[in-house]
Amino acid sequence: MSDINPRFRTIDGLSVRYAESGRSADHDALLLSPWPESLYSYDATWSRLADQARLIAVDLPGFGHSELREDLLSPSAMGEFVVRIADEFGLEGPHVVGPDIGTAAVLFAAARHPGRFRSLVVGTGGTAVPLKLGSPLDEWVHAEDLAPFRAMPPKAAVTAAIGTINGYELPDVVREDYLASYAGQRFVDQLPYVRAYPTELPVLSELLPSIGTPVQIVTGRNDTVVPVENAEYLDERLADSKLDIIDAGHFVWEEDADAYAEVITRWWQAN
Repeated sequence: MSDINPRFRTIDGLSVRYAESGRSADHDALLLSPWPESLYSYDATWSRLADQARLIAVDLPGFGHSELREDLLSPSAMGEFVVRIADEFGLEGPHVVGPDIGTAAVLFAAARHPGRFRSLVVGTGGTAVPLKLGSPLDEWVHAEDLAPFRAMPPKAAVTAAIGTINGYELPDVVREDYLASYAGQRFVDQLPYVRAYPTELPVLSELLPSIGTPVQIVTGRNDTVVPVENAEYLDERLADSKLDIIDAGHFVWEEDADAYAEVITRWWQAN
């Protein structure tokens, strides 16, 4: 049984799903779910992270079980909504953990709202310019026609994605939540977010040196979806960053949850 108990909250007119650790701690941490998973992606690390901070995990709008709004389906727009989420929950200076699609969003937010966050943990999200994306993400970003994706059976993309998780058996409650999060055309409706990378990542690249927030970058050495070059690209350009490469694939938070939690908790203790 999971320690995560999701609820819903209306933020800017959108139904947003979140979960809270409920433990008292000196620091707050805002955890953003990766794609195509959900806030249950933190199931394997939840108890260890909750020992260090009060956790608020969120499905970003349009992802997981949160309501979609088309104008938010880009990293820069989502970054502004991340700030709105922090405001809504009264998080004055939280740590933010934003793997995968959260990476570019929280970096945009940190660049445009200096001092708003205590620290960031990012990684496994596209950031390099020119783009350095692996399969199948590169095909999703550059496909000229989305008709083949619309013709895919419901839940096919998430089933294929979580089938690549190595060395970790998803608990039934987690697997079922992932599948339910991407029923029907949800996956295709989310594609504009990553398809904005060719125009948005060059803008973010120009902003990276201005980010003063401490940034911990975590990536999997064997990530074939978002190659390690993306993490190295960030580390070379950010003013205050640390890079940890874990022997895992793309879903590093599940494939080596102990190492992932250790990197994050050590980072929080130092910041």
